[in-house]
Amino acid sequence: MTTTSGPADTEDLLAIAVDLALSAGRALREGEARARTTVETKSTRTDMVTEMDRASEALIVEGLRRRRPHDAVLGEEGTASPGVSGVRWVVDPLDGTTNYLYGFPAYGVSIAAEVDGVPMVGVVHDPVHGETFSARRGGGAWLNGAPLVIDRPSMAPDLATALVGTGFSYDAANRRRQADELAFVLPSVRDIRRAGAAALDLCWVAAGRLDGFFERGLQPWDLAAGAVVATEAGALVARQEDGTVVAAPPPLFEGLCALLEAARSRARGG
Repeated sequence: MTTTSGPADTEDLLAIAVDLALSAGRALREGEARARTTVETKSTRTDMVTEMDRASEALIVEGLRRRRPHDAVLGEEGTASPGVSGVRWVVDPLDGTTNYLYGFPAYGVSIAAEVDGVPMVGVVHDPVHGETFSARRGGGAWLNGAPLVIDRPSMAPDLATALVGTGFSYDAANRRRQADELAFVLPSVRDIRRAGAAALDLCWVAAGRLDGFFERGLQPWDLAAGAVVATEAGALVARQEDGTVVAAPPPLFEGLCALLEAARSRARGG
């Protein structure tokens, strides 16, 4: 792939993101055996980072700098380089580090490209299952090249029959509040799933594997690529006032948002 510093072409950005996500995914699979020997923590004792998180980010960043040297890059593991092209890459080199360490098969590589601050391209690669979710703003979403469109007849008609994904903070006090809110939400939906990788959760909404998703405290790299995929597949994705990100098809979105607001009000004693 040629080096460029010219105007952003979203098809080219998408091709770059797919190529680098696949390369990083291969590296993560190859590094699984030694991952447990190089574990450190970040914000809390449960917020872990491995040699492979950093190696994956380095691989992606080096590839971006070689192909688009004038772009900005923001990565979870510390990359924060400015650019002059109007393009910024937002990278989570290993979404689901805890799963990766335990051999739990739910982790991925997430790469998004923003153009003038607008998310335009998103790629989330699941190397365990060989699945690559990709999307281009205004151009649709795909899973391994097949279109993703949320319009299936089996989609949950209401929240009572909806399978909803969520995630939890690494901070113990925040986790306690989230558990209180979840206790309110759970009786109102079919069931809850917590896989531990927000980028994949958002893509699973796009693929119809979840009817909705919510999580508070997501960082830009957790959200950027998966939100493009979910949106282009037909979901609504928004961040509520308290920071909770909500994703769901239009028929369920307002109801899920209202349910979460009620859960927070109850947790506050309102």
